[in-house]
Amino acid sequence: MDEQSPSKQEQSGPRFPGTLGSVEIFGIPVRFHFTFWLIVVWLIVIGSKGAQSAAGTTIYILAIFGSVMLHELAHALVARRFGIQTIEVVMLPIGGLARLERQPRAREEFWVALAGPGLNLLMAAAAFAFVWLNGKPLLPETWMTAPSDANLAERIGVANLLLGVFNLLPAFPMDGGRILRSLLSRWRPEHEATRTAARIGMGMAAIMGLYGLLAPNFFLVFVAFFIYAGAMQERVASEQQVLIGAEVVRSAMVTVFRTLNHGDSLRDAAALLLATTQQDFPVMAGPTVAGLLTRQAMLRAMAAEGPDAYVAGSMDRDFLRVTPGAKLAEVVQLIAGRQSSCALVFDDDRLVGMVTAENVSEFIMLREIRQARVSAGEQE
Repeated sequence: MDEQSPSKQEQSGPRFPGTLGSVEIFGIPVRFHFTFWLIVVWLIVIGSKGAQSAAGTTIYILAIFGSVMLHELAHALVARRFGIQTIEVVMLPIGGLARLERQPRAREEFWVALAGPGLNLLMAAAAFAFVWLNGKPLLPETWMTAPSDANLAERIGVANLLLGVFNLLPAFPMDGGRILRSLLSRWRPEHEATRTAARIGMGMAAIMGLYGLLAPNFFLVFVAFFIYAGAMQERVASEQQVLIGAEVVRSAMVTVFRTLNHGDSLRDAAALLLATTQQDFPVMAGPTVAGLLTRQAMLRAMAAEGPDAYVAGSMDRDFLRVTPGAKLAEVVQLIAGRQSSCALVFDDDRLVGMVTAENVSEFIMLREIRQARVSAGEQE
């Protein structure tokens, strides 16, 4: 599939690594990880060994991955109703991933998370209704027989049923875990709700992984590892949000930094990159900030255009602007969803600082040390 021309949403955040090919549906970029195509080939090989025709195999494969894609698009479209844009939908071997520009709030998360598996259950019901209306009995034993054109509709229905039920498991990063967190957040602080849902997810992953090792079923072990890693990631992110607390950007921003001029070359930018620990550089046009040159953009431009090209041709003109009084936790989420891991801090129109992923990590680390010392003092 050919790449579509970049839309505003595509430019708002970094691509998921390892994607190969994309389409755009409802204004949302849908990209395919290279391992996705390996699964497609594997399914074609498996399907060709059964009693199913080539056309039936093709329809079944398209229906399965179409169901996964619609699952993720349902998340994205419901998120859009709450004013949350989707950076991209990535098709992976074990499902899909809708990357949202920000974390939905508790009430929003319930409906966003429910949309995906809810649509799969509706599609399963539609497939079974189609079978019943055509006079065929809905017998589970026909679903477990060898793949054939005769049981194609039943198998599509079963696949959607399994996809919906599996995603409703109350374990991060499954949709059920997010639904559980949104419900717990009604009575408990969000970080406590996240910690509880993550612990349940990690526990279920451990049980699933143990069963997969004993079965043996290594695909189940792989899925268990995916669930455990996702739950751990959510838990760490939640703990970081707690450490940040109600702090504002002013508390963590970098106030000593270097800038580039609009007429500087990439050679000048490279020299500044080597001479400092800074990786993102505001580009000035007189007293005005014209853009932001990131390390990645500089290296790409250096390879494509050479060191004599101007930084103005590679800088990001749509950089993230924040104020010193903005909530640091919200700015961290905004940075995570963009191409640059940096935000520029303005007091009115005057550039007063920068917030980068690196200095936020250092800020969190210092807060952890301070909190540990306070806790040790209280215990004494």
